[in-house]
Amino acid sequence: MGSRKVTSSEPLDWQGKHVTVAGLGVSGIPAAKVLHARGANVTVVNDGDDARAREQAAELEALDITVRLGDGATLPEGSELVVTAPGWKPDKPLFAAAREAGLEIWGDVELAWRLRGPDAAPWLAITGTNGKTTTTQMLASILKAAGLRTAAVGNIGVSLLDAVLGDEQYDVLAVELSSYQLHWAPSLRAHSAAVLNLAPDHLDWHGSMEAYAADKGRIYEGNRVACVYNVADKATEDLVREADVEEGCRAVGFTLGTPGPSQLGVVEGILVDRAFVEDRHKNAQELAEISDVHPPAPHNIANALAAAALARAFGVPARAVRDGLRDFTPDAHRIAHVADVDAVAYVDDSKATNTHAAEASLAAYESIVWIAGGLAKGATFDELVTKSAKRLRGVVLIGQDRALIREALARHAPEVPVVDLDRTDTGAMLAAVQEASRLAVAGDTVLLAPACASMDMFANYNKRGDAFAEAVRELGS
Repeated sequence: MGSRKVTSSEPLDWQGKHVTVAGLGVSGIPAAKVLHARGANVTVVNDGDDARAREQAAELEALDITVRLGDGATLPEGSELVVTAPGWKPDKPLFAAAREAGLEIWGDVELAWRLRGPDAAPWLAITGTNGKTTTTQMLASILKAAGLRTAAVGNIGVSLLDAVLGDEQYDVLAVELSSYQLHWAPSLRAHSAAVLNLAPDHLDWHGSMEAYAADKGRIYEGNRVACVYNVADKATEDLVREADVEEGCRAVGFTLGTPGPSQLGVVEGILVDRAFVEDRHKNAQELAEISDVHPPAPHNIANALAAAALARAFGVPARAVRDGLRDFTPDAHRIAHVADVDAVAYVDDSKATNTHAAEASLAAYESIVWIAGGLAKGATFDELVTKSAKRLRGVVLIGQDRALIREALARHAPEVPVVDLDRTDTGAMLAAVQEASRLAVAGDTVLLAPACASMDMFANYNKRGDAFAEAVRELGS
């Protein structure tokens, strides 16, 4: 961990500045409006030219903002800055032209960071392959329990532009950041930040695991108080070691085991802090009990420890950690208990859209009938099946890429019964739940943790989880 003193950027004069905004949508439209209101000459470029895009373009053109539809590759003449939607890939021709012209390329996070006022609330930032949203919401709950004015913002909840430019005053912000957002946020400097975990994801966008990890690691750059890492995931600690931070910033680990000095962990069912206490080599502070975390699955306890570490870095008292965790209710489709039917638990973790998330979900239960499958997004399943095989009573497969999971099961868990439903229609979920109920016995958990994206069968993972819950209710009626 290198050290340096980071100074904030100077206010920018936007009057007459020619700014190109890449992409309509949830980030592009607000960015265009904000820049236009500050006197910039804004041109929005967008790849698509469908009815929705034309409707959005009309909204901006009514404000005298130029919009080019169906032409997201060409850099408008006279551009002095590009502000991009986070999902636009770095290899697009527009960005090559911008770099050739010596222009900076910002995302919406960078724009919000640059536009924040001199007395702006500090940011406690969170990224990782899985668990970002839950951890950010837990953090916001803890901060609120401490009496602080806060919001969960960024990749969830309130947009960052609204948070830094709106009328509401905040003491501190809990900020979820994706790898895409971090890629386009070169000057972001958080108070403290956490990388929860790293596993292969979005490699088609980043180009390699190394590039993906490097973008995640940007969240640590310039941290002032704490860089929070996962003791069980060495790659996150490596990112801390490589980060250039302010003098005095500390590396703080979280672990499901007994914590060492400068770590938070678990001792006999108690979440404890050995990082933000006096004489951390000898002392520990009790924060909460495992039963205060909902649900108390191992990966969710890890999320709680990461949130607690960031809150403690901001000076939050131990009691607020406990109260905030007790008050927190996770979003739907995140390892959510749906019902018990004939002494079998039915759990919806439709949000487990990749193998890393599914592995964490499967680790939470002892005897499982697993419902899996969907769009694999290039993933392989051998490691997941190997680690989870001893917990599997049976497996029901659905979706387009189910054969990849079936083949991994045949290699590494040949004794586990598998029902392969050759269906990708939405009604397949009812059949899957019915088949799972036949495989399950009293005390088992039927777990929807697909390890795949949902778009082959459903509009999104929420719809997939809703279909599972509806099927369970029909089963129990």
